Amino acid sequence: MDVEKTTIADVLHIRPKIWGDQRGFFVETWQQERYAAAGIRLPFVQDNHSRSRGGTLRGLHFQRRFPQGKLVSVSLGSVFDVVVDIRPDSPSFGQWYGAMLSGDNQHQLWVPPGLAHGFLVLSEVAHFHYKCTEYYHPEDEGAIRWNDPDIGIIWPESPEILLSDKDRAAPFWREVRETLPHGETR
Repeated sequence: MDVEKTTIADVLHIRPKIWGDQRGFFVETWQQERYAAAGIRLPFVQDNHSRSRGGTLRGLHFQRRFPQGKLVSVSLGSVFDVVVDIRPDSPSFGQWYGAMLSGDNQHQLWVPPGLAHGFLVLSEVAHFHYKCTEYYHPEDEGAIRWNDPDIGIIWPESPEILLSDKDRAAPFWREVRETLPHGETR
């Protein structure tokens, strides 16, 4: 597998080796020793799978006191996946990184704990997978507006953007920035 550091501290863009022939392909999506050698050493406690239709934008989500590290990938379709560094002591605080993840390229993104995360579905449908290092705590969830001008994410063109009511009402970065915990996480 090829592991690339990104512009965001500790975020890794992973390109697993794909073995393919006329029958299809095989890809190893997780192997503890190889991923630990790449720097992903936290234990995973929960796997999630979402199915979304084209134009769906989920995010930007995070947990305040129980931040989740996530190894994310797409098994069907394609998405533009985005992380925003919301760790106040990070050298890349307030910056974003985006990557195309698809069932065809099988790329993965390692999103360490303490980042906001979201994605936009670019295909007719997408199956998105998250391996998480912390359990989901709904009472602990936070969000940032997906199109916040202070963050300036450059999303790909989409004929429509489908948002949940919660994501549509998410606060702007300037409101969230002042409420972030400094070293108070579990």
